[in-house]
Amino acid sequence: MDIFALIPQFSGLIWTLLAFVIALSVIVAVHEYGHYIVGRWSGIHADVFSLGFGPVLFSRTDKHGTVWQLAALPFGGYVKFAGDANAASGKDTAAMEQAQADPARLRSTMHGAPLWARTATVAAGPAFNFIMSILIFAAVALSVGVAKDPLTVGEMRALPYEGSQLEPGDEIISVGGVTIPPALDETAYSDAFAAVPVAESLEYQVRRDGQTITVQGPYLMPTLIKQVMPQSAAFEAGLIGGDVITAVDGTPIFAFKQLKEKVESSEGAPLLLTVWRDGETLEFTMRPKVTDEPQPDGTFKSQMRIGIVGGTAFDTATTTPGIFEALWGGVENTGRIIQGSLSGLKHMIVGNISTCNLSGPVGIAQTSGAMASQGAQSFIYFIAVLSTAVGLLNLFPVPALDGGHLVFYAYEAVTGKPPSDGALRILMTIGLTMVLGLMVFALGNDLFCP
Repeated sequence: MDIFALIPQFSGLIWTLLAFVIALSVIVAVHEYGHYIVGRWSGIHADVFSLGFGPVLFSRTDKHGTVWQLAALPFGGYVKFAGDANAASGKDTAAMEQAQADPARLRSTMHGAPLWARTATVAAGPAFNFIMSILIFAAVALSVGVAKDPLTVGEMRALPYEGSQLEPGDEIISVGGVTIPPALDETAYSDAFAAVPVAESLEYQVRRDGQTITVQGPYLMPTLIKQVMPQSAAFEAGLIGGDVITAVDGTPIFAFKQLKEKVESSEGAPLLLTVWRDGETLEFTMRPKVTDEPQPDGTFKSQMRIGIVGGTAFDTATTTPGIFEALWGGVENTGRIIQGSLSGLKHMIVGNISTCNLSGPVGIAQTSGAMASQGAQSFIYFIAVLSTAVGLLNLFPVPALDGGHLVFYAYEAVTGKPPSDGALRILMTIGLTMVLGLMVFALGNDLFCP
């Protein structure tokens, strides 16, 4: 065996693990800091704030008496509040009995604090995850801008097409005789793009320097790859953003819808793609994968996909949104992720889509590495998406998760007393078993799903 042949694979593994650890550490740190800071504001003392589990590599104690530590296993973290027996906030019976004699000390424990303080402290973890996602989405919008309305040419992309008369700053009125409506009307905007005639060269009616003129340009949605999705056939084959697919199995194509038709009709058979990359012609063979895609009506549809995102023949000119517009866009993006996740979970439970859509730690690590390899913006965006997913998962009403604790607090609010210690121990054991079972199931998906 040539050991040097393993170096690129080893390097890729290290990169994947590093990206995964960074993404997970940021998300866990924000989540746990939410618990910590709201607990402190609520008068609950934190004994330990740990990033990671296992042997402690570094620690220090702050002026509030909280031990901040970095542990050897960077796959999670926890805040241990006064009165907690463990990282899952189980009650330390002995410590609570000792605190009974001192009202101030009892008030500073997690289990002796008022119901409102405990509820706020537990809910703060997922809330901070959602807030981080919103802020990241808003920051991305502020840094890269949002598309101008009407559709405006920013810069022409590199394409194997000659003769384009489009220029930066042209406002698109119509393409191939199809009027392009304002982007705010998403349905009409999408319908217009779909109605553009399939031709390699089209007439564009544009507004330039205050005048309306007609110029020639390439097909509006060419076979240009804007982004390659992680763990997809295209990613595994080596396609990258900026590639232009010029033929499938020897048949020339120029429109993204032509490529889509070829992939969907492949029935999973290998496809030979001819690709134009910076003036060079390359060939790639890949086998499309079945993908469950969400539909506008909330259902899912299984389609053959190679895992690429297309775009227009030009970079769309952008404008910088206002702070409130960017924040509202962040809220909408976070809401869409939550809605899509819940819809996907529902359809997996009822059997409408495959449970292979549920990724475990290996799948998430692979995605982390893939997104990091596509640049800082893609990786940061992925962290925002994963943060929303972590916040949502923690709100599920499962004992041992934040949502389970909130259910216990709701029970206490209704009945006037918390569940008994015996009942809590049983429920927490069931909850931990469910969480571990889900992790094992997801790991099985990573290892055995096609």
